[in-house]
Amino acid sequence: MSRPRTPGSTHTLTVTYAGGEERRGPVTMGQANMIRCMLRDEPAHINIHDVWPVPAGTRTDAVVEALRSLVVRHEALRTTFPHAPGDTPREQAVASSGRFAVTVLDHAELPDDPLGYAESLARRAREEPFHLDRDFPLRIRLLTRAGAPVSVAMAASHAVTDAGALAVLKEEWLALLAGEDLPPPASLTPLDLAAEEATPAGLRTSEASLRHWERIIRTGPQAMFAEPGAQGTEVRTPLLTLRSRRAARALAGVAARTGALPSTVLLTAWCALVAHRAGQDACVIAAPTSNRYHPRLARSVNTLSQDALLSLDVRVPSFDALLKKAWGAALNAYRHSRFDAHRLWEVIDGATFERGSRFARDVVFNDVSTLPPTVASLTADGPRTAPGEPGALDPDGPEPELTWGPEQVLPTRLLTFVHATGPLLHLGMWADPELFGRAEAEGLLTGLVRLLEAAAAQDVPLASLTEATGVRPAERGPRWLRVDGSWTSPPLVAATLSRALDGLPVHVTADAPAGSAPTRNTPTENPLTGNTLTAYIAAGDTPLTPARAHAALMDALPGRPGVLAPGRYVIVRHPPAEADRTSAWLHRQILGEGTGRQADVT
Repeated sequence: MSRPRTPGSTHTLTVTYAGGEERRGPVTMGQANMIRCMLRDEPAHINIHDVWPVPAGTRTDAVVEALRSLVVRHEALRTTFPHAPGDTPREQAVASSGRFAVTVLDHAELPDDPLGYAESLARRAREEPFHLDRDFPLRIRLLTRAGAPVSVAMAASHAVTDAGALAVLKEEWLALLAGEDLPPPASLTPLDLAAEEATPAGLRTSEASLRHWERIIRTGPQAMFAEPGAQGTEVRTPLLTLRSRRAARALAGVAARTGALPSTVLLTAWCALVAHRAGQDACVIAAPTSNRYHPRLARSVNTLSQDALLSLDVRVPSFDALLKKAWGAALNAYRHSRFDAHRLWEVIDGATFERGSRFARDVVFNDVSTLPPTVASLTADGPRTAPGEPGALDPDGPEPELTWGPEQVLPTRLLTFVHATGPLLHLGMWADPELFGRAEAEGLLTGLVRLLEAAAAQDVPLASLTEATGVRPAERGPRWLRVDGSWTSPPLVAATLSRALDGLPVHVTADAPAGSAPTRNTPTENPLTGNTLTAYIAAGDTPLTPARAHAALMDALPGRPGVLAPGRYVIVRHPPAEADRTSAWLHRQILGEGTGRQADVT
């Protein structure tokens, strides 16, 4: 019989602290980014959590005293964000004294899976929002067995912490429990970072980052997974964990053969595989850990979660050629990962309206194995925002080892955390189940292992990726084509625009590039090599302009990555009898036409 998963008694300890300097100043760019997410997203989706095992023999007062010392040591844990109701916080205030709560859950016996039980409590604590103007940023549960501390389960406000910050706190907490003296913090505090960001050099860095993002958003594929089945903006996705010594040996072999860093090899392999599966000419991914590579921020207790946006053109003949490009592309992305989030969304919104397609953060690749050892070693079991399964790899078990874990609601279609690259490759992946069934998700990870093994032996032609990895490109069917660097389906665009216009008849056609000629596989009526879309709309007696049609379609874009706005809207009175033929629409009297992005031509 399994043991109960409820405490025998619960009580709350109120812990006071005093020390440090009272300070006040602007928020950092990273804080502003996460505050924006906290005000928009569900608490369970944006708050983070962690579980800290307590060393055997530790007393409750020692646990509490170590927590108190961390609060005094780190300004972020004494920070709130004062603001008027309805306003977005722009300032942070650091207290010199205050109090926080530790809820003690005592058990006669813990459940058979104590770590899983603690994990579930920490996840549950994420479900309540943190009040930015007054709440202590850690929600702490101390699990005890017959009064003896066993573990700490906590939820944390993402406005002041990220996975790296929690890892630093865990390391220092364990050191304090072991009686060690901690050296003074060497990383920038949040207020010091905010001051640095406001300098002329900091502002130039932010502006350069915005230009980098805008170039990719205006020219790259807007969604990596624009294909049948891709829909919605919040996806409930199960965790799949890969742990493999075989893959780690292969990764080391590629690094030795090419002279590249293992982290760059892994990033290159992932980009090659993802772009191949998505049928894209470029791999656009977000890498959130980039800002911790700076020595003054590596051990910062702060939220530094700002994406590096990487765009890697995969139109090269081989893996080695792609590897040579990847290092520079990654460095360029990392250099442009500090920005004003509010300005960035202005850039995204402007590009969305003008380009007629909505940027989707489809692929996230978070390699925490490359963080400084004192941080990376503590995230090797998986960040609590994306938990992996800890424990030693069974030497007699399957190779590679693939295990399924709990579901999580994510605003991405493919999220990967790399926890370790040696002596085993350990990563966790969440793949949209509408695009990746369980067999295909497992095939993607085993395909990664096969690609690394092939590349360890010799250079791999990218044209042979299906054969080398077993991963096949997405099947989109004949009605899909590439327009403005993105995949789309004219019938899907027509259906979406028709619904947005309350059922008005719509026909969308793809116009071939200037000077091109149709081939046997490219019928004149719908040339699949087309690079612009034209929408014909039969408005009847409805007063309609291209601008109104474009605005209606833009409102319908979220959650539809295969829908791109036409470059031209043509409004007629009535649809032709042969409404599926572009030539028939061409003979209708035009009531108005234009791009919809500017003053209409009538």
